[in-house]
Amino acid sequence: MKSASSAFIFVGNILLIIALASVAQAEEVSKGSTRKPVFDHWTIERINGATPRDLVIDHRGLGYLKEKGGNLKPHGHQIEAINTTATTSAVKPAARPSSPDADTVPPTISNMDPAQGSVFETAYTFSAVVTDASGLKSVVFVVEYPDGVTTQSFNPSRSGNVWTASLQGFADGDWSWWVVAKDKGAKGGNTATSMVVDFTVGVSESGTGNGTGPDTIINGAWSFDGAVQTAAGRIYFEMPNNPKWKRWAGYVCSGTVVVDGVTGRSIILTAAHCVYDEVNHAFARNVMFIPNQAGTTGSGTDLNCGNDPMGCWAASYGVVDSEWASQTFPDNVKWDYAFYVVDDGDVSAYEGNGVLGDILDVATSPLAMQFSSPSVDDGDVGKFSLDFTHALGYSYSDDPNFMYCAEDLTMEGAVNWWLPSCGLSGGASGGPWVQPMSEGTGDGSIISVNSWGYVTSPGMAGPRLDDTSASCIFSYAVLEAEPESPAPGSAGVVLTCP
Repeated sequence: MKSASSAFIFVGNILLIIALASVAQAEEVSKGSTRKPVFDHWTIERINGATPRDLVIDHRGLGYLKEKGGNLKPHGHQIEAINTTATTSAVKPAARPSSPDADTVPPTISNMDPAQGSVFETAYTFSAVVTDASGLKSVVFVVEYPDGVTTQSFNPSRSGNVWTASLQGFADGDWSWWVVAKDKGAKGGNTATSMVVDFTVGVSESGTGNGTGPDTIINGAWSFDGAVQTAAGRIYFEMPNNPKWKRWAGYVCSGTVVVDGVTGRSIILTAAHCVYDEVNHAFARNVMFIPNQAGTTGSGTDLNCGNDPMGCWAASYGVVDSEWASQTFPDNVKWDYAFYVVDDGDVSAYEGNGVLGDILDVATSPLAMQFSSPSVDDGDVGKFSLDFTHALGYSYSDDPNFMYCAEDLTMEGAVNWWLPSCGLSGGASGGPWVQPMSEGTGDGSIISVNSWGYVTSPGMAGPRLDDTSASCIFSYAVLEAEPESPAPGSAGVVLTCP
């Protein structure tokens, strides 16, 4: 049983130690419910069908969910996404439908990933959306080496309109790639060649990837283990597809166990958009958390919680700010932070090998929350500067790897922190931002979470936890009693803070 009885909270530059009563005493361990149906729900089909719940903003300021393969789903509106990465031309009206033999329009190529200016290390899953009315005959990915002369072509695999190829063995340097697609039109078909996209492999002081100078931009798989790897994990959950909650879809995000200072419960920090759907006004259901999934002895996410070193955990409910719930992304980005509560007294909330016990924040090494202002734009450059910040999360495409980016912290507008070259991909939403990070121990204070990005450029935004309601939301999650037997979609608290 946990014996801690204090919460550690940063206010300004002062660490306050606040004595808290045992929540276990107030809640009496169990309410007679069971979380086992959560684990039963996640069949391999549902796990494979879950999509990253990542939010992006286009050049018009409209919000979209970026799903598998880069598909953009309108969020809170019905306006289709516009392809802003490929050259487009006006479509002329036709008197009658054209036959395939009369097709003179080449394929359309969009949503290329890696995008312009991306930075990564040694391996990456390349993808592009390619479409054509008469059907596609061939799609080829062409990669140009740093010498500017040598090229190599790859035949990607297809899933719907998304073409992907997992490539590895890249050396440090400045690379380029493009897509060549041919359709089934008459006379050998029409050929389209995409824009040339430049990307960087490796890190350097200038960010050019030539391998010289101190590290300033890092994108890759976390290999340091430590506290953050035990505390962070993948979150599977469902949210409704309509206001009447008749149809639900599976999603995946990331989250982190944080220091709470009480017995009887454990707290997981994540993004609000991974807890509450503000469009359909519903809390997530069937919430399952898998900490340290990168340490699995399996091949990735599967149905065996016993091969995950810390097992799987079912959350009881979530807590979000009313400002997040009452507005629609991107108007509510300031409040994109939230918490899940796991009931330590409910033995059915845990499934695994039991080696580390069935109390989440004892089995893991929780990270401390920081609600004071972090270092930002301190004038120095590189990993030894005060504002060098690590953002981490579980990438859907790199299952089960724990991924991270690290660079100097800056701002995007007045309400968001910003990591301008962060290349974290789908599924990382809700993962922690740590400053400073000790790569020796994997420990540090959490200053934000992965929140949103732009459609056509790299970078990751995170909400500010200082001078916001974040500490109020956290205190409620730590101290208040669990809602009584909440129905699916209502398992949570929308809190109005001072």
